[in-house]
Amino acid sequence: MVDQVIAFFKRIFAALGRGASVVIAWLFWPFRAAHGWYGNRNGVIKIPIAIALVFFIGLYGYFIWQTQVWTNFNPDYVKDYKFAERTLAAGQELPVPAPITTAAPAPSTTEPAVAAARSCQSSAIVDVSAGLIDYNVDQNAWISSMLLYRLGLFGMDWDSTPFLDNKASFQRGVNQAVRRTSVELVDSLGRVRGTSGIDANLQSARGNLQFDEYSWYFGLNPFGPKTPSPSYYRSAAESLRKFNASLALCNSVFDGRADNLIQFVDRIANDIGGTSAILRERSENYNGGWFDTRADDRFWFAYGQLYGYYGILSAAGADFSQVIRERNLTSLWNDTLLQTRAALRIQPMIISNGDESGWVMPSHLATMGFYVLRVRSNLVELRSVLDR
Repeated sequence: MVDQVIAFFKRIFAALGRGASVVIAWLFWPFRAAHGWYGNRNGVIKIPIAIALVFFIGLYGYFIWQTQVWTNFNPDYVKDYKFAERTLAAGQELPVPAPITTAAPAPSTTEPAVAAARSCQSSAIVDVSAGLIDYNVDQNAWISSMLLYRLGLFGMDWDSTPFLDNKASFQRGVNQAVRRTSVELVDSLGRVRGTSGIDANLQSARGNLQFDEYSWYFGLNPFGPKTPSPSYYRSAAESLRKFNASLALCNSVFDGRADNLIQFVDRIANDIGGTSAILRERSENYNGGWFDTRADDRFWFAYGQLYGYYGILSAAGADFSQVIRERNLTSLWNDTLLQTRAALRIQPMIISNGDESGWVMPSHLATMGFYVLRVRSNLVELRSVLDR
């Protein structure tokens, strides 16, 4: 009886081995055939093929490296801006430093006094927005417009696969936060409502940030050469810095009124509310666990969006410091920032979209959705207090 059981399992393992051999042979057959064909060619054909092969291997190596290495990724990047050292709200005139007096003989003639140049507090929101763009396209390569990302995996969109798309989704989430902020800078924060025109630098930044995220150097619709997405975003960052330089010279406007802060907070709450709905829809209708190939891009887009808004909201706390103090919102504002930062602690290696009541595969989308809703709830409460 024991011999029969052993013989049965031997046959099972032998069959599995033969099956695995067939699968491996089938997978490697194209490479063996190509190797045989290549070996029978002369040097005139071999050399160009070898050069092309080395080129594509290098191209894919660079692409894989850029998608897997996240340069300067730091959820605590806000600390580098040292917002606590700012003593005035954005746009307010800075006090003129007292002149340094030294013992010197009295001048023989009286000369007219030269007035000190005016200077104003620059905008922390603009600083962070420009910094996030720099992080996306200069410190890292912009993945979504890279040629191999556009080509996909054998023609399949990378977002529909579980491979190499996490960083691209994260970058698009950060970009979404910066885009939304640029709109508010143009429409309300960077102008005195009803009495001033739109700032040209902010208008330029907003226009460049709305550009297609997937544009490469050449496109089919319309057919012809194009300017790639990163070039537009770099131009947007430059325009933002020009605005801040002008604001520091008191030549531009930052309108830090309470109603502008109300609108800004409201728009951010609506923006992440839309992301929450996307997470909920995916979590409720697709329970593929670790095998849901779209769960990762949903998760990392939401993560990137909160990553961007964490810095922007921290900056808004500095730009609207006077309003926050007058409305006694310091505690609530800091709690909102803490809730946003708490969401950035979730960094799973593999994103799972399991059933919320399951015990084998976790539901990372539901967890991220919970944090997104907590942040949105705090923003709604902030808006309610400001609107009283």
